[in-house]
Amino acid sequence: MLNKKIKEKGYLSITYGAAFVSLAVLLMIIGYVFVNGYKLLNFDLITHNYTAVTYIANVDEGLLMDEYQTDRSFEENTFYSSIWGVALTDEKDLQGKNVVVVTYVHPDSPFNELNNKGVGQSVIELKVDYEIIRIAFEGASSALSSRGASIMIDTLDAQGAIRELEFATTGGGIRGSIITTLYLIVLTLVFALPIGVGAAIYLNEYAKNNKFNRLLRSFIETLTGVPSIIYGLMGLAIFVPITIGLTTATTGNLISGSMTLAVILLPIIIRTTEESLKVVPDDYRYASLALGASKTQTVFKVILPNAFSGILTATLLAIGRIIGESAALVFAIGTSIKDEVHLTDRSTSLAVHIWSMMTDEPANFELSSTIALIILLIVLILNISIKFISKRFMRRYGVIR
Repeated sequence: MLNKKIKEKGYLSITYGAAFVSLAVLLMIIGYVFVNGYKLLNFDLITHNYTAVTYIANVDEGLLMDEYQTDRSFEENTFYSSIWGVALTDEKDLQGKNVVVVTYVHPDSPFNELNNKGVGQSVIELKVDYEIIRIAFEGASSALSSRGASIMIDTLDAQGAIRELEFATTGGGIRGSIITTLYLIVLTLVFALPIGVGAAIYLNEYAKNNKFNRLLRSFIETLTGVPSIIYGLMGLAIFVPITIGLTTATTGNLISGSMTLAVILLPIIIRTTEESLKVVPDDYRYASLALGASKTQTVFKVILPNAFSGILTATLLAIGRIIGESAALVFAIGTSIKDEVHLTDRSTSLAVHIWSMMTDEPANFELSSTIALIILLIVLILNISIKFISKRFMRRYGVIR
């Protein structure tokens, strides 16, 4: 008896120890991501484009200079030029790099009407939040953003004419990658869920317990252990040519990426859904059949509603895999970070965006951690939402009270 109690305590200690180690590792990862990524976490990162639009312009020749006084107070790191009517600030962009940003432009400033030297409209204006890259003068050294806002303002005040002004809109955002990820989630579930749930229903409700079906289950379980990069090669070899032949796509695209992810997720959806169908008591089946319902009516009116929480769990696992997948998508959809997302064009998900940031020289750890933090938040929100929907659905059908 004593030995049995000692064994039970030993097993319990091992269980709690393993759980504690797993929890500790998870908390360490989340802590590392939060410490390194929370500084860049803001709404602008989510809503701004990745690619900045650069403008090169100049002011009218023979411009009469004036004093542009203002009653507005500026922060300590903001510097104002009363000669040109513009205030500049040293800030960090969405990727954590030091930049000089326009924080104020006087209503009468000459920067409100600049001659565009590039394509597009002939007259442009310098707006708040634009980043100053370079100011070139006649017969003098250019003022560069790398030297900071203070030196740029001092150099600007010391010159009477500007030969060229180079500035850009705010870039470095992940809006396009978020949209791509959402597209991938919807398209992949459209491809994978009907096939996966249908296969699970067949295997659990209709298939006979014979050698062929047991072998089929073994193949499905084996597919869960195949490295995702092999699925990516399959997508590149099969789905990319198919989409090129049937659509206007010319290379890897969202559709081929979604089809590749659907193949990856099928084993997960099939196995999880089948397990949820198995836990439905056989008494429900017998009662339904005894009341005169057909096999199909029993499956869709009795079995599936009671297994709905398990199907939602399979959906949640699938969404988590879609958001976190990167290796397969590198081949099936590409690594081009795009702001304009099209179904038949290359793009990047959030996970592939992290891969792109980490392959830069030097690697951008801060932005990668921020994107990882956003992925964790999305998965948490989806998890809570699906559990809420599952409980409401089960209450509606009287499964729980």
